[in-house]
Amino acid sequence: MSVNRIASSLIICIAVVIILIYGSSLLIPFVFAWCIWFLVREIKHLLNRIPWINDKVPNWINNLLASIVIFAALGMIGRVLSVNIQSLARSYPQYESNIHHVTDGLNKQFNIDIMRYVNQYAGDLDFGAILSSIFNSISDMLGNAVMILIYVIFIFIEEAFFLPKLKALFSDEKQYDKIYSILVKISDSISHYIGLKTLISIITGTASYIALFIIGIQAPFFWAFLIFLLNYIPTIGSLTATVFPAVFALLQYGEVGPFVYVLVCVGAIQVIMGNIIEPKMMGNSLNISALVTLLSLSFWGALWGVTGMMLSVPITVMMVIIFSHFPATRPIAILLSDKGKV
Repeated sequence: MSVNRIASSLIICIAVVIILIYGSSLLIPFVFAWCIWFLVREIKHLLNRIPWINDKVPNWINNLLASIVIFAALGMIGRVLSVNIQSLARSYPQYESNIHHVTDGLNKQFNIDIMRYVNQYAGDLDFGAILSSIFNSISDMLGNAVMILIYVIFIFIEEAFFLPKLKALFSDEKQYDKIYSILVKISDSISHYIGLKTLISIITGTASYIALFIIGIQAPFFWAFLIFLLNYIPTIGSLTATVFPAVFALLQYGEVGPFVYVLVCVGAIQVIMGNIIEPKMMGNSLNISALVTLLSLSFWGALWGVTGMMLSVPITVMMVIIFSHFPATRPIAILLSDKGKV
């Protein structure tokens, strides 16, 4: 590889990263719209498995029904979340004093200054600020709902004219078949991942809601929805989703007991879903190295925050599939893959 080619590749990579950083406010709603499109596509495929729907219902009606279901669910979630967040915001000041009660009890029992050690290694622990940051992130996501909806509508409109445009671009039949094959593989892989991950996240969130409701944690729907969202983040998502409601239980009750109950119950749900159910449902279809998953998580998290972490796996799947179809980039696809098979 010549020096000029290396320099050109570096310049392109830097330019792409700059665009991703400074264009995040426009790109993130667009990427979410694509994810919803993939989810609609997966729901549509499930509907088409029913014989009379596949034979008698037009494709555009399937798209419409799947979209209505998704956006109705999002609207209902938004309203319930708003009530839960307002309830938590009003109640937080009375819970803040409970943490001092707990730490004082632990300090006396074990003769150590817990908060001093926490502050020493983690800085000043301000759970209220952390909670506020979560509220703002979810509010921003819901605030982009109108923009995401507009993007989704235009993606569906564009879908009807995409294949004729692709045929016009690639007049050679072999070249068209190759490009079409790549696009179908990308679409199928991402739709499969997003569909199964959403189903697993819904089951995890629902089971966590039941556990939190029984324990008596305030605003269990909010914490269940947070667990649902964080479940999309590989590796660290399930850990974070377990810790947040457990720490809040400590704030709410001022006792260690509820903290342990939440940690054990929600943690058990995460272990069962993440280590038993999810591997059986997904198998090894994604074909991504575990190390690559962590690196992708870190990279996209640094660029787009929590949103980037949620999207890191679909983006990496897309890269592996695209790179595997071109001789120049095939070695990169092999390095990104799980066992070197692409």
